[in-house]
Amino acid sequence: MCGFAGFADWKQQSNEDVLRKMTGTLHHRGPDDSGFAGLSFPGLQMGMGFRRLSIIDLSPGGHQPMEEADAGVTLTFNGEIYNYLEIRKELELLGHSFRSHSDTEVILKSYLQWGIGCLSRFNGMFAIALSDLKRGKLYLIRDRVGIKPLYYAQADRLLLWGSELKALRAHPGFSAQLNPDALSLYFQFGYIPAPHCIYRNTFKLDPGHYLEVDLHSGSTALHCWWSLQSAYQAQPFPGSYEEAQDSLQSLLRSAFQYRMIADVPVGVFLSGGYDSTAVAAILREGGQPLQTFTIGFEEKAYNESIHAEAVARHLGTHHENLYCTPAEASGLLSEWADIYDEPFGDTSGIPTTLVSRMARKKVTVALSADGGDELFGGYPRFLHAQKRMAQLDKWPAGLLSGLAEVMLRLNSAAAGTDDKWAKLAEYGKARGWSEKYLIVSKAMSSAEAGRLLKESTVTLPLAASMLKLPTRDPFAHFMAADYRQYLSDDIMQKVDRASMHCSLEGREPFLDYRILEFAASLPMEFKIYEGRGKRILKDLVHRYVPADLMERPKMGFGIPLERWLRNEYRGEWERISSPEFIKRQNVFNPETISEMKERFENSRPIDLQRIGFFFLFQLWWEKWG
Repeated sequence: MCGFAGFADWKQQSNEDVLRKMTGTLHHRGPDDSGFAGLSFPGLQMGMGFRRLSIIDLSPGGHQPMEEADAGVTLTFNGEIYNYLEIRKELELLGHSFRSHSDTEVILKSYLQWGIGCLSRFNGMFAIALSDLKRGKLYLIRDRVGIKPLYYAQADRLLLWGSELKALRAHPGFSAQLNPDALSLYFQFGYIPAPHCIYRNTFKLDPGHYLEVDLHSGSTALHCWWSLQSAYQAQPFPGSYEEAQDSLQSLLRSAFQYRMIADVPVGVFLSGGYDSTAVAAILREGGQPLQTFTIGFEEKAYNESIHAEAVARHLGTHHENLYCTPAEASGLLSEWADIYDEPFGDTSGIPTTLVSRMARKKVTVALSADGGDELFGGYPRFLHAQKRMAQLDKWPAGLLSGLAEVMLRLNSAAAGTDDKWAKLAEYGKARGWSEKYLIVSKAMSSAEAGRLLKESTVTLPLAASMLKLPTRDPFAHFMAADYRQYLSDDIMQKVDRASMHCSLEGREPFLDYRILEFAASLPMEFKIYEGRGKRILKDLVHRYVPADLMERPKMGFGIPLERWLRNEYRGEWERISSPEFIKRQNVFNPETISEMKERFENSRPIDLQRIGFFFLFQLWWEKWG
């Protein structure tokens, strides 16, 4: 929907010009309007800036920052509150009057009525900055899943916040000092999990949390207002499999219709897979027109468009398909660091950006279909991890870890080769299914990532590895770990940056928290059955679309990066991996990078994923390092 930025400066050295520069970096997130508020508080200069993409209430009544002057409350808000009309009716019955038709004002009045506890009433995606001068408080708030981003930095009596890192960098007091511990996480996962960030003293606000700031002292406290673990504490679903399908169908109808609420055109990204087909089919069942979009590639291994077209014909949507040439796709790499201003290694961000650009020509809002795999067990890696862990858990943990460490000393692997012994050493020390799952799933061990870097690193804690669920089913822990980390810190970041780069709002109908709570209550055999993931969702989709039109191998939403590095981007690859560049950069161990490069260029065995992570980091570093 929008983007915002702000500062709280106890040294009183910031001003509106700085705020305008911070907010100006977010023009792509909100080209329709801008707003600025300078707030007066003893011993403090505070500013709140906003860029608006008009979605609900296109009139000036939705302008931000929005304030309730008598109460001393000012608000900036990025996202949507889908149930705002119901909350508004409740507030009106309690005596509140409204001057606009926006969901922003509903948030403001909800806070005035219920305080910070109002958050539990919201069904939506949101990042919020709210100042309450009478109470001397500032709140930075993030939604349950982390659909909308929120960064903050705190050092030397200065607090900065914003929707993207580039907004923080625009403040002269921000220190863009690389955090090698976070960089190690990037090479392990291909993204940096919250709350960690590529810069020191800078953080992503955790999903389902708010940061409370005391405006008098500058002290902060982090509070959890919703937790993933709570979703798994509901009573188990009591009905039959058929009754569960009916309940899920009803819930999806509600969640999907909520996300069609807008005062601008809305479309749907349609890949032809089960998740996006479920969205399109359920929205079409009432006969309402629906615009769908797919991007196709010349390479068959990456082309889902023929399947999407078949589904669109069956459902009768107004479908548009863009075939993208290799030149168009590879050309987007030159914009990678602008779109992702924190290191990001998921190359599916390229097709996501391209389909967003296509959709933006016709609509202002597009529904994506992320989350189905995490909710209903769709990833093949869940089954692979379960089998692998069953083998490893036959060994006593201490013996496994000890053997792995001995083998590490005897077989010091060259950079870029299989670092299985280092992973086994980590696995042997892990506690709980979530932590073990993250270890067997990640691209490289922490030891291998450390070998890449010149500066020594420490292992940062991961919230997803510390989940404590009231179930002994390992698949529940796998899905919860991915929901908490991969979904939030990879997929949501990808969709938000790719869509907002095109001034398109992306919405996530599967991430209605009611669906998570329902899915968590289901017996595992309703989700994973006889080696088949997403059982209940697939059977529900078959009520709308024949199975023979749907059943096909799962495809990734990726691009042929290896071929590009050997051809179109050969010169760029040579330059940013050269000894001269690595020495001047002073981030990596030259010997380790040289070994990795030699293996790649001579087609010796290597995990190509780490080559991609390295290349995309170098693109980021050239602009932001």
